[in-house]
Amino acid sequence: MKTIEFKQLDETLYYEKLENGLDVYILPKKGFSKTFVTFTTKYGSVDRTFVPIGATEEITVPDGIAHFLEHKMFEKEDGDVFQKFSEYGASANAFTSFTRTAYLFSATDHIYKSTETLLNFVQEPYFTEATVNKEKGIIGQEITMYDDQSDWRLYFGTISNMYHNHPVKIDIAGTIESIDGITAEHLYTCYNTFYHPSNMLLFAIGAVDPEEMMTYIRENQAKKQFEAPTPIQRFFEDEPTEVAVKEGSLHMDVQKPKIYVGLKAKETNLSGREMLKHELSVQIGLELIFGRTSDFYTHVYDEGLIDETYAFDFTLEKGFGFAMIGSDTTEPDVLEKAIKAELAKYEGKSSFVSSDLERIKRKKIGFFLRALNSIEFIANQFTRYSFNDMNLFDVVPVLEELTTEDIVEAFKSIQGESQQTVFKILPTEKNA
Repeated sequence: MKTIEFKQLDETLYYEKLENGLDVYILPKKGFSKTFVTFTTKYGSVDRTFVPIGATEEITVPDGIAHFLEHKMFEKEDGDVFQKFSEYGASANAFTSFTRTAYLFSATDHIYKSTETLLNFVQEPYFTEATVNKEKGIIGQEITMYDDQSDWRLYFGTISNMYHNHPVKIDIAGTIESIDGITAEHLYTCYNTFYHPSNMLLFAIGAVDPEEMMTYIRENQAKKQFEAPTPIQRFFEDEPTEVAVKEGSLHMDVQKPKIYVGLKAKETNLSGREMLKHELSVQIGLELIFGRTSDFYTHVYDEGLIDETYAFDFTLEKGFGFAMIGSDTTEPDVLEKAIKAELAKYEGKSSFVSSDLERIKRKKIGFFLRALNSIEFIANQFTRYSFNDMNLFDVVPVLEELTTEDIVEAFKSIQGESQQTVFKILPTEKNA
């Protein structure tokens, strides 16, 4: 077992790659009574075209299958896994994103029993056609529920406008039509390909003894048989730089219109420290231009163009990236013009104001350091960083190193009219 020290943050991370390929990280936190454990596979909604393990030809599976598989993992022949966690006083959950599926629990007692339950249920799939067909109705209701949520439709409407071919444009849960085509065979194919220990990471944080926990995990895994690890071949169609649709809208039962201006990123093949630096640079650039201390924010707030829903964000993963800026507003067309006009001011601009940059950097470092007091934050973020060959604990030193030139260069990746789209949720006539 290796130890990785982050002296600036007074953290010591324990790491071991097990013989079956599983990466295990343990971060003990003094003063905490709770332990948080995540077991995550590098498999998300965008992984729809791949070569199954043991095969030679690529296949494309129905949209929404990663999320469907997450749901089915909790149901076993002898009952529901949630019941087992509750017997140990643990709270369990799971989620599927574009790029990963995570299973997790938090507890203050019986940590090893809960860890065993977590490892065992994720590594013992049980699917039948009957249970798969039953789940279609449940997930179909979930899809319908999200279809009625205006903020969700705004978010995915904006992404769908951006992308021509990349499956990030497809809702993580798929559609009622796509999940109808899912079979138990599909689930086993995806499970066997993506749930191999060599494609997974276990992370434990909190009131945990690293030696004892690592020994417990090591012994659990040694009892199980796995195929030899093989590289996973994933395939994605070429994606143009420009957006697919410049503008779109949807009428829904809302009192006030909603708008997002989306910016499609060019630089999407980064990894490691280069990716971390780029991501942080774009985030700071957005904060400088659109943050709550910016001239832009003061202007649109004073004009009554935004409310408390105003937000901006930047998402970057291998193969795709985008920023969004928007708000609920009574004047969506005026706000759209204001956002685009502000972006145009920075087209080809050689620098941001250095004093502002230092202030934003300090603010971001302070926010990050406060977040490190949350074991839930660390657990949920650590795996995402690791799967992109980044380290969560490099955030502070990378932030400290950033220059105005770094911000300018990175911000170019989301600049250009051809990379802009807008999506609006508008009230139906009865609410207008």
